Amino acid sequence: MSRPTGRVLTLLELLQSGGVRTIAELAERLGVDGRTVRRYVDQLVDLDIPVEAVRGRYGGYRLGAGYRLPPLMLGDDEALAVLLGLLAGRRSGLTAATDSPTGTASETAAAKIRRVLPVRLARRLDALLESLAFTSPADDLPHPDAEVLLTVADAVRHRRPLTIRYTDRHGRRTERPLHPYGIVAHAGHWYVTGFDPAKAEDRTFRLDRVAAARPAPGSFDPPAGLDPAARVVTSLATAPYRHEVTLHIRATPAHIRTRFPPTVATLTPDPDAPPWTRVDLRADSLTWLPPLLAALDRPFTITRPQELRTLTRDFATRLTASAASPPGPRPTT
Repeated sequence: MSRPTGRVLTLLELLQSGGVRTIAELAERLGVDGRTVRRYVDQLVDLDIPVEAVRGRYGGYRLGAGYRLPPLMLGDDEALAVLLGLLAGRRSGLTAATDSPTGTASETAAAKIRRVLPVRLARRLDALLESLAFTSPADDLPHPDAEVLLTVADAVRHRRPLTIRYTDRHGRRTERPLHPYGIVAHAGHWYVTGFDPAKAEDRTFRLDRVAAARPAPGSFDPPAGLDPAARVVTSLATAPYRHEVTLHIRATPAHIRTRFPPTVATLTPDPDAPPWTRVDLRADSLTWLPPLLAALDRPFTITRPQELRTLTRDFATRLTASAASPPGPRPTT
């Protein structure tokens, strides 16, 4: 590569790092004079790379938005960061929204970067991947349509109402208005939280169940102090299920959270009987609760339902019988 060509590519890399770069700064970094910097900028513009001139005392050049993506210039650390980020995104399901019939965008992007890595850097990456292990396999979860995701994101940003076609977990299909407050990625799923003006209540929807989203007329103002992630977590913990459970556990909220995360239960410290904490949750099945309560290893009472009391007594009986069994070969039946 000739030195002028190399300097042009270095100029592109400097501009891609963001912000306005003065002519004096660019000339110093490239080892040329200001006139040569302008000539290099002209070469980038001739390649349809949108370099903008910024006038004024602190003016210079910056990379503008163009009709196509210019060649990316990544340093060693940047290339590794991008590749590992793509890998982590695929494992967590966060890049699944860009799936296509021919593969995933994350896979093709990673392949392009991996193909042009210097041999030295590629070996370092291979060594890292060979030593990397995950505690669980990649989730094969449904993901939202990319167009739906982008439409909802645009509505969130510009505070515009939407009309969405939604299928709930029971298979019921509805079309409803929504004032979207934010998009949250949680446990491999994408959610949109907002206000449903038709029912005059806050709602949270899984985006993979949204078949279509289209902008609606008007605008809205989100509530002050909005925390979309907290709203989604609370919504998941209070969603309607078959059983409503109320417990009182003699433990701090921090200890209870080791077994009952915010997506599972809501906690209310009892001011009249510290350190007792009220735990409210909803569940379609109760069989998983007795082992969890035993794992907490703290005193507790069951306010409701009666069925949970029965299951807990049966679980305790089985534990007692197992602990009292004499050592020796296990029964074959």
